[in-house]
Amino acid sequence: MASMDAQAEYDNRARVAGSAELLAGWQQDAAAFRAGWAEAELGVAYGPGKREKLDIFRPAGGGEAPLAMFIHGGYWQSLDRGFCSHLARGLVQRGVAVAIPSYDLAPAVPLGRIVEQMRAATAWLFRRHRRRPLVLGHSAGGHLAALLMATDWRALQPGLPRDLVAAAIPISGVFELEPLLPTTIAKALRLRPEEVRLLSPRWMKPPSFNSGQQITPGALLHCVVGGAESDEFLRQSRDFASAWGGSFEALPGLNHFTVLDPLLNPDSPLVARAAAAAAALAPG
Repeated sequence: MASMDAQAEYDNRARVAGSAELLAGWQQDAAAFRAGWAEAELGVAYGPGKREKLDIFRPAGGGEAPLAMFIHGGYWQSLDRGFCSHLARGLVQRGVAVAIPSYDLAPAVPLGRIVEQMRAATAWLFRRHRRRPLVLGHSAGGHLAALLMATDWRALQPGLPRDLVAAAIPISGVFELEPLLPTTIAKALRLRPEEVRLLSPRWMKPPSFNSGQQITPGALLHCVVGGAESDEFLRQSRDFASAWGGSFEALPGLNHFTVLDPLLNPDSPLVARAAAAAAALAPG
């Protein structure tokens, strides 16, 4: 694809008319959801850094619940958890607790540091709740969700199950970083050509969820993308799902931002699939 215009394929804010207004709407809707959802724990520290905090939204009525974590996008260089609170609505209404973390942003930190922070947030959640989380992520967050799935947790931290993240639903993820190199997006990331494969889930060995003769309960990779997204975003999700033996779904008519709209509806097929996946994960 030598003649591909990478900037046009990957610059979603330029590609989608009204993207700034959509993001402003997210922030307003997220604030309204935080204010109106009683079962919320806000600004919980998972690490020592200023942005190493997460919000947890629990189903009404309290009690034990399956657990999901949603990782925001912004090409690793913008946004935070405050833009995403409302995206927990569909899952909490189906009985799933949802954690939404923030992380430091490029260029203040390298991409590898952001990966470390999301690993720290995941490990913190597991140790606190003793449940394996379903991990969802949008755009850059989809990339991070895939890297969490590829992590050998037992090698990373003693006492964690190797398959701590056995289920992920990346939404409009970026799984190969090399195509970003000629774009303005890559400048803030300061990516070197020699490291892009080391940070690209597409080229990593697919995780094995065999434990003796047992398959990790709830093991799942389901890649979602908007049907109206660029050819490259469609290709990335389709190719990654195929490489790792997961499933792929393009949601008709939805762009890089509206692809998240189904998460607002507890009756949407995407929320139903996610809730079932979270429920299927065995507690630690």
